[in-house]
Amino acid sequence: MQTSVENTSDIGRKLTVQVPEEKIQEEITSRLKKLARQIKLDGFRPGKAPARVVRQRFGQQVRQEVISDLIDSSFREALEEHMLRIAGEPQLTPKEMTEGKGLAYEVQFEVYPEIELSPIEELEIKKWVCEIREEDLDAMIEKLREQKKIWEETDQPAQSGDRITMDFEGTLNGEPIEGGKAENFELELGKGQMIPGFEDHLLGARAGDQLEFDITFPEDYQDENLAGKPVHFKVEVKKVEQGRLPEIDADFIHAYGVESGDVDEFRNEVRENMARQLQKALRERLQAEVLDRLYEHNPIPVPEALIKQEMQRTLEPLSDALKKNPELLNQLPLDNIRENARKRVALGLLLGHILRSENIKPDPEKVRQIIEELAQNYENPQQVVEWYYNNPEQMAQIESQVLEQMAIEWIVERAKVTEESITFDDLTKPRQQEAG
Repeated sequence: MQTSVENTSDIGRKLTVQVPEEKIQEEITSRLKKLARQIKLDGFRPGKAPARVVRQRFGQQVRQEVISDLIDSSFREALEEHMLRIAGEPQLTPKEMTEGKGLAYEVQFEVYPEIELSPIEELEIKKWVCEIREEDLDAMIEKLREQKKIWEETDQPAQSGDRITMDFEGTLNGEPIEGGKAENFELELGKGQMIPGFEDHLLGARAGDQLEFDITFPEDYQDENLAGKPVHFKVEVKKVEQGRLPEIDADFIHAYGVESGDVDEFRNEVRENMARQLQKALRERLQAEVLDRLYEHNPIPVPEALIKQEMQRTLEPLSDALKKNPELLNQLPLDNIRENARKRVALGLLLGHILRSENIKPDPEKVRQIIEELAQNYENPQQVVEWYYNNPEQMAQIESQVLEQMAIEWIVERAKVTEESITFDDLTKPRQQEAG
């Protein structure tokens, strides 16, 4: 067998394989002999048919089987010979399969990139630190009061902060727009839930009012059929309500699981929950920072097949919606989805390289800690812990999560780390919101 490899790109390869006719005939003869001992042909006793007759009857079929098997085995041998780690599905092109001329074929594929990390010691990592202040605690308790806001119907004109219950319908050129109709829709004014300008027309409205107005959708609206278009809305206001925050009394405290109803105990409970939220947010911020810097300083080629697989995983939750409405695919930010998929694959390859080169194994204590944290959200934590340990697939996911944490810790221990203070509110704010 003769093989050669040509580089078609940084990670693209074209493998050429040639198998001599002698090897093919040797395998065909071996299989026909075995077949002759097993088959029964008319006019011959079982296993006694002449080789010439067996070859005439089954030779072409056996040759096809041998060719197929030789392609598979020779391809695997060639990969081992040239030490190639293939990524994704190979594309095979037969070049010669004629009897008497042997077998020749080409295979094009991508391989996993060779990774050489830039010096970890040169990475500049920002690590946030945060303390829970009394004003943070007070603000959190106000949010909890907001969650329990009491709504009381009023005949006064609606103003910002009030809640309106309404029916509405939007039309473009007299035709209803998709998703533009609702009944008994509740809208808290001032929250910016609707497209810009919609709420402005509701200020001053009373229960029973019938409103009609036009709204021009933003030019960058996600639905291209509506972007920049004037849509006509008809609104029937059914109810206007004013909100009232509850007092922080025993009933309010009981609603958050503090049986004593004591204010100080309630505040301590809230602070402890905030502390857990803070630690989780700090870990996530540090992880995102480390991964961003690792990706930025280690550009590597990424196999296209792996990017496509990751994009498919990203779009999987939308599979049913896409089947019902294939046009939805045109409304998705596919360039962003692709770039994010590429980044996740690249980071997976970089972290995998670190784990292998440093021989990092999942720490059983860290695995146990994550499982116990997850179990605390259930009524019977110990039962949940046992379920995880008896479920190999779930354990593999937890161990993968631990390995990522350990790789990040390994980087942080070696990188240039500077601490920066951040408020609890900014820390727990979504990153995209903070960026905006």
